[in-house]
Amino acid sequence: MRAVTWQGVEDVRVENVEEPRIEEPNDAIVRLTSTAVCGSDLHLYRILGMFMEPGDILGHEGMGIVEEVGPEAGSLKVGDRVVIPFNIACGRCSQCRRGRMSQCETTQVTEHGTGARLFGYSSLYGRVPGAQAEYVRVPQAQFGPIVVPQDDQPDDRYLYLSDILPTAWQAVQYADVPPGGSVAVWGLGPVGQLCTRIARHLGAGHVFGIDSVPERLNLAQRHQVDAIDSANADVSTVLRDATDGQGPDSVIDAVGMEAHGSPVAATAQRLVGMLPDALARPLTQRAGIDRLNVLYECIDCVRRGGTVSVTGVYGGAMDPVPMMTIFDKGLTIRMGQANVRHWTDDILPLLDDDDRLGVTDLASHHLPLEEAPRGYDIFQRKAEGCTKVVLHP
Repeated sequence: MRAVTWQGVEDVRVENVEEPRIEEPNDAIVRLTSTAVCGSDLHLYRILGMFMEPGDILGHEGMGIVEEVGPEAGSLKVGDRVVIPFNIACGRCSQCRRGRMSQCETTQVTEHGTGARLFGYSSLYGRVPGAQAEYVRVPQAQFGPIVVPQDDQPDDRYLYLSDILPTAWQAVQYADVPPGGSVAVWGLGPVGQLCTRIARHLGAGHVFGIDSVPERLNLAQRHQVDAIDSANADVSTVLRDATDGQGPDSVIDAVGMEAHGSPVAATAQRLVGMLPDALARPLTQRAGIDRLNVLYECIDCVRRGGTVSVTGVYGGAMDPVPMMTIFDKGLTIRMGQANVRHWTDDILPLLDDDDRLGVTDLASHHLPLEEAPRGYDIFQRKAEGCTKVVLHP
């Protein structure tokens, strides 16, 4: 079969690889009809390559048709149209029963001290072959796959249940925006766009979106978001002026480790990436190498007693955090990988004909799987008006 493989820093290729097969009784094999490139994939594309091996199959946002099931795959059956959550969870352990599927005790990668295994996401998360392929093996199929209607709706209507919709939903829930309150979202990539729409749907009175890319700002404005161009405005001043000098009730960091405005950390990331993997891995795991400009802005701008929700991915183990400011302002900070299956039952009814979250207004580029290298390139460079790439095997 054909699959998108990691071959080196900023080097992905579509190659022939062996087709997956049933390995465990609760496996399923899914033929992919759509699979997306996520902002988290871009971290592997450039920053976290030391945890990848040439030939690793990328991708963790996918959906398709069930082609084969193991004898313990529960009610899942051949022919079902399913979305595949990016984290692999059993649904039965104590963490899953508490709704913490990202910490599933059955699939935790204990050798690295990390949480649940993820599709297509490096040795840190189990080196599970990903979904940017024609077929994928789905472990824990008795719980994970989300069966969606066999209707004539395009895959875009449901595809984002795999990651970015529940990721954004959780980020807004964690932000704890009071009814009619204000929330500011840093980063208007796909997750940030969905955060702004979900916040408005759940009752926020004033929603701000901060970015510097014109296409992203324009997309947010189409959905009644007060978009702030960080390249041409003092974000802190704008937010305080709009909130009686207090700052927003809640803020969401939807950017993470590759934030602009952190030149020293950006240089450190590049230098670490040039080291041999044996040296780069421990440095990345034990040092503070993230670009923290956005996180600092979030902490500075949120009102006293407010909430900071972090959904952007960070990787540095010893990043400097302004603890005095956090303590003095009495802030609440919540973060973590999305617990996908905990939220999908709440989200699925909103993906009806009214498209209340505007999911069909998100992808700018639909490409055949063979054009994945181009998709990664334009998404990374924010070129050609790219806001989201969906690939079709």
